Amino acid sequence: MTMTGVGARRARGAGPAAQALRLVKVTKTHGSDGGAVRALDGVTLGLERGTFTAVMGPSGSGKSTLLRCAAGLERPDAGIVMVDGEELSGGDEAALTRFRRERIGFVFQQYNLLETLTVAQNTVLPLRLAGRRVDRRRVREVLDSVGLGDRLGHRPDQLSGGQRQRVAIARALVTEPRVVFADEPTGALDTRSARDVLRLLGDAVRVHGRTVVMVTHDPVAASWADSVLFLADGRLAGTLHEPTADAVAERLAHLGDDVTAGV
Repeated sequence: MTMTGVGARRARGAGPAAQALRLVKVTKTHGSDGGAVRALDGVTLGLERGTFTAVMGPSGSGKSTLLRCAAGLERPDAGIVMVDGEELSGGDEAALTRFRRERIGFVFQQYNLLETLTVAQNTVLPLRLAGRRVDRRRVREVLDSVGLGDRLGHRPDQLSGGQRQRVAIARALVTEPRVVFADEPTGALDTRSARDVLRLLGDAVRVHGRTVVMVTHDPVAASWADSVLFLADGRLAGTLHEPTADAVAERLAHLGDDVTAGV
C-alpha cells in the first residue's frame, strides 16, 4: 500500500533524504553598482516531500525570487538549490530545461495558456515539448480530476478565470512532477474560484503525494497550506505551522520584528 500525505511524511522522517526542496545559503542580487538590490540573502531551508508550503512577505521581500531560484527559472549568485535530491546548479541550460520538464510543475497567476490551443492541447503541451508519449487516458483522468472533463475541446477564451487556472493545474500535474511551484495562483480569481484552485493544490499533496510551494499575499490562501514561510528583506523571518488566516495576518503585521537567517 502506498502512503501519501501526513502518514507518508512521518514514515520518511525529516532528514535531507526526505526533502523535496533544499536551499543552502542561497543569495541573489538584482541590478548592479548603486542600483543593486539583494533579493535573497543567504536563505537556507528544507521542505519535506508531500507537503504544502506557502511563502509570504511584503512586496520586495524576495518571495518571487525565492520561487524562481528554487524552480530553476533563475540561477542564484551563490548557494545550493536541490530539487528531488539533485542539485540544479550543475549542467548547462539544456540539462536544466530537461530537469524542469521532468520533475517540476508550474502554476502562474496569469495562467500562461496558449489561446489557439484547446484545453486538452494546452494540458499535454509539456509532454510534447519534452518528447514524451501522451497517454490520452491519463490526460482525461487529470482533466476530470480538475472538473474539466467536459471541456476538452474548448479554447481559453471560452473559459472563466477559474477554469483557466484549473487547466494550468492540470498542465502542471500531467507530467507527474515531484514539486509544483505556484506563483500567486489565486491572485486573479474570485473567492469561489480561488477556493477551488486551493482545494486542487491540496489534493495534489494529500491524494497524489506531490510537494507544492506557493507564493501568495493572501492570508486566507496561505491557511490552506501545511505551513507558511515568511520572508523579509531577502531573509527568512519565521515559520508558522498549521496556519489559520488570522494567525498569518497577525504574523505579517509584525514581520520585521524578528528576522532570522534560516530555519
